[in-house]
Amino acid sequence: MTPDEVIDEILAAFVASGHLDYGESISMQEHMLQAACLAEQNGEDDAVIVATLLHDYGHLVCNMPNNTFLEGVDNYHEDVGANALEEWFDQDIVGAIRLHVDAKRYLCAATPAYREKLSQASITTLEVQGGPMNEEEMAAFREQSGYRLALKVRVYDDLGKEPQMERPDLDYYVPKLKACINR
Repeated sequence: MTPDEVIDEILAAFVASGHLDYGESISMQEHMLQAACLAEQNGEDDAVIVATLLHDYGHLVCNMPNNTFLEGVDNYHEDVGANALEEWFDQDIVGAIRLHVDAKRYLCAATPAYREKLSQASITTLEVQGGPMNEEEMAAFREQSGYRLALKVRVYDDLGKEPQMERPDLDYYVPKLKACINR
């Protein structure tokens, strides 16, 4: 696939499934765009912005309802998304996508006050995703490629949940996506 075909595939996934409920009074697409916007507003580089934009890509392509968490079922969207994108983006971006759920688990263990700031939906998914990490899991997390980037993505993931936030449209991020595609 060419870079343009990769971008077309990503955009098609947003069109097909971006309307899905995120569980936070906004759609999945809205959440992902808000997170990317916040990363950019905070001066992050293109890799952070793209990883943040695509962190929940797995929800768009996993072919499972997003409410499976309410039934105690993990859809492993982080792995689905990373696997779908790993051929086209560098290991740090893909690693951050793969690790953004573990970043939540890590932060809950490393900083107990972090959990208190999570939304109810994030607390529900945390339990389905394994709860806070133990010491061994935390050490293994820090050995993974992209873990530092995943911690940044997690911050914007937690913040991108505002029903009235103004942010750029998806097309705005196309040049950043193209800049980050491995050629």
